[in-house]
Amino acid sequence: MTTPEINLPDVLAEVTAAFARYEDALVHNKVEVLDELFWNSPLTLRYGATENLYGYQAIQAFRASRPARGLARELLCTVITSYGRDFATANCEFRREGGTKPGRQSQTWMRTDQGWRVVAAHVSLLA
Repeated sequence: MTTPEINLPDVLAEVTAAFARYEDALVHNKVEVLDELFWNSPLTLRYGATENLYGYQAIQAFRASRPARGLARELLCTVITSYGRDFATANCEFRREGGTKPGRQSQTWMRTDQGWRVVAAHVSLLA
């Protein structure tokens, strides 16, 4: 087995742009963009701060019903790493506007025929 090339500049730029698009959609509640950026599959999952969502439809339903208030946040540290041409991870620490607890977010991205999509995500707040 060979080790994939890590952080190929063009791939890293693509994933960084997809992550920035996701972040903008998240803080501005652009639900259709958030839906687009998750892989439309029953295998996609998202562990949130208060919910466990299995499958694209559950994630989409959560986004549709989530309040549009209190979404602003500051990214404190972001690390994006690509593995070969088709997989990447994005991890960040954040603080919600007006919040005191720092949070963490991790995403696994995969290149699909439709572009880069999140296949797994996890969000948590530190105690």
